[in-house]
Amino acid sequence: MTEANDTLPDAGATGLDYKQTVFLPKTAFPMRAGLPKKEPEIAAEWERRDLFARLRRISAERPKYVLHDGPPYANGHIHIGTALNKILKDIVVRSYQMLGRDSVYVPGWDCHGLPIEWKIEEEYRAKGKDKDEVPILELRRQCRDFAAHWVGVHTEEFKRLGVIGDWKRPYLTMTLDAEAQIVREIHKFLMGGGLYRGLKPVMWSVVEKTALAEAEVEYENHISKAMHVRFPIARMPAGAPAELAGAAVAIWTTTPWTIPSNRAIAYAPDMAYTVIRIVEVGEGATVKLGDRLVIATELLETVGSHARVKLYDVEWQGRGADLAGLVCHHPLYGQGYDYDVPLLPADFVTAEQGTGFVHIAPSHGEDDYVLGTAHGLEMTENVSADGTFAAHVPLFAGAATYTQDGKPGDADQRVID
Repeated sequence: MTEANDTLPDAGATGLDYKQTVFLPKTAFPMRAGLPKKEPEIAAEWERRDLFARLRRISAERPKYVLHDGPPYANGHIHIGTALNKILKDIVVRSYQMLGRDSVYVPGWDCHGLPIEWKIEEEYRAKGKDKDEVPILELRRQCRDFAAHWVGVHTEEFKRLGVIGDWKRPYLTMTLDAEAQIVREIHKFLMGGGLYRGLKPVMWSVVEKTALAEAEVEYENHISKAMHVRFPIARMPAGAPAELAGAAVAIWTTTPWTIPSNRAIAYAPDMAYTVIRIVEVGEGATVKLGDRLVIATELLETVGSHARVKLYDVEWQGRGADLAGLVCHHPLYGQGYDYDVPLLPADFVTAEQGTGFVHIAPSHGEDDYVLGTAHGLEMTENVSADGTFAAHVPLFAGAATYTQDGKPGDADQRVID
């Protein structure tokens, strides 16, 4: 037994190797993973073995599990969102393969759409070329070449992530077979009587003169021109509150240019509404003494503040259901807008802002379109592909909702004036 101040013998001095006294497991795995070097080697080995084809051969008699992959755009390098999407799908595919299924993953790419065209146009602008001067077939060829290039880049990047798939036979929306199949499917609708021509509001680019998908639209904070508008009550059904006679329904909108397309006003059946008479106004008021307005009770103070109202009298209070059957005049009645504007119940009307009423332009909004379709409202094509009002629009023909560089045009101000 050694004393407390004794020291162990020095291994170097005694020639002893203490490593031989410690049991260490032996493994073929290296001490360091070296993934930047190892992963490409693994991927190359999978490629050499044609792993996807081998999995299909040994799984030929198994029940299939097919993951239908929503394709990315063939446009630019993959990003973290693209990688996450593919890795999670790869986990699902591999899991079903190990659970005894023939788990097939066929990659694909969306080769159509504005992002690809926009990139080609950027190249044109850099060379001082105008897209409209380029033959359409030449533009399409360059778009196809651009998409094909990025399909190749994406393929290598997805392989680098270790994703197993049928990379030799991907599906591309731009192949002639794919386009022909789309025509076949449309033909089935045609022969089945399910194809018809109609109107529907869509996101639209006045710069590109083309419809936009939701994924192509980015929302930014924007200070809009807003206005309150009066719709005089023209007719009331039997039994309607007498106090509504001679009043006007007040709406608020941040898109004044849609007023020429107005066809109805929406209200909330269970919301409280009030008829007020203006008694006193302040400087810069947007209403006149004696005006009688129908406004949501909860929003009276807000609307009064915006309109510079100092004092008003309450003439009637009730629920939205009491407004059923009312018909208003368009605010531009007598100037080419001589049609009925009915009040319609809707579940999307709230008291969060505005007046408790929503002006309905069926050609310019999804909610408006659905409500208008349900009640048979007329759909009008008032705005042309370049963003200007069509020649048939009274008072505002030629006014621009948006300019060719994507900026707000003069239509808002012309409607306000």
